[in-house]
Amino acid sequence: MKICLRYLGDLGYQQGIAQELGVSQAMLSRTVDRIVHSIVAQSNEWIKFAATSHELMEAKRIWQSMYKFPTAIGVIDCTHIGILKPNRHGDEYINRKGKPTLNVQATCDAREMFSSVDVTWPGSVHDSRI
Repeated sequence: MKICLRYLGDLGYQQGIAQELGVSQAMLSRTVDRIVHSIVAQSNEWIKFAATSHELMEAKRIWQSMYKFPTAIGVIDCTHIGILKPNRHGDEYINRKGKPTLNVQATCDAREMFSSVDVTWPGSVHDSRI
């Protein structure tokens, strides 16, 4: 798990991260692949989007009645979350206002519940790329 989290937390080159952790690049690659596939296989347990026709119609009804936002089934936006500047690749985390941040993308459903959150992007990355 440590190997996978270290790689996903930086997304640097596998060879460099493998050397840093004292493992082979092949082992790092296999470990990341196994853990990510396991997470994806279980993701339907905690990430829920409107899927049936009834759920889609209900989501649209809620958005229309509460926010006058017809045909919407969810919303998506990005926001910057302040962090301490990392030692590695620290300049990548400096946003347009000169502050170290993560650029976090989140989606919410009609009941204002998060349906996904992506915290993998440094602050220098523009919203349109995420």
